[in-house]
Amino acid sequence: MKGVTLNIEKGETMVIIGRSGCGKSILLKHIIGLMKPERGKIEVFDQDITRMNEQSMQAIRKRFGMLFQGAALFDSLNVAENVGFFLFEHTNTKKSQIMKIVSEKLKLVGLSGVEYLMPSDLSGGMRKRVGLARAIAASPEIILYDEPTTGLDPILAANINKLIKELQAKLSLTSIIVTHDMTSAYTIADRIAMLYDGKIIEIETPEKIKNTHNPVVQQFITGSAEGPIISD
Repeated sequence: MKGVTLNIEKGETMVIIGRSGCGKSILLKHIIGLMKPERGKIEVFDQDITRMNEQSMQAIRKRFGMLFQGAALFDSLNVAENVGFFLFEHTNTKKSQIMKIVSEKLKLVGLSGVEYLMPSDLSGGMRKRVGLARAIAASPEIILYDEPTTGLDPILAANINKLIKELQAKLSLTSIIVTHDMTSAYTIADRIAMLYDGKIIEIETPEKIKNTHNPVVQQFITGSAEGPIISD
């Protein structure tokens, strides 16, 4: 990261694009306080998290949900235990209430009656949905998505994009999504930010990004071999 400046509004869906290895996932780790910048600050909920102790940071993290790349389900736990994991481990909520919440969240992502299936019983698309149900289980205000459509065929990816938009509308979430899937970015973003060489080089609406005059952004979004971005 080299002097990244990024402001995300409450209720906005911000998509961060860029080449593999450019630092998109590292940026997410900074936002949630798992990494700290050498200089500058990160403000979340109007609080500077760069100087917070771990106890205060834990309180902030409880207001986040995260969908990991590949869903990152616990293979030894069933669907209900995966979705309710945070509630089981970090709250005093009764098991009966947690199970009710689990069923509600699974219904929101289009899955019902799967509570006692194991991750190995699920398709790739179902695993993503379970991961998303887990991300919203504690009613977060912000959700971080790390490559939500990676590994999915175009139809499953379109379904996940649709679901992200539906949850955004129903739950009034702020969403920060890291991806290099431009179809997904154009579909779900309010604004798109491109990370390149450790910096945010452009932030615009999807329509303006499509018509950019920035040669780096233009090469990336069109997938062209010709341009200022040199292949590794």
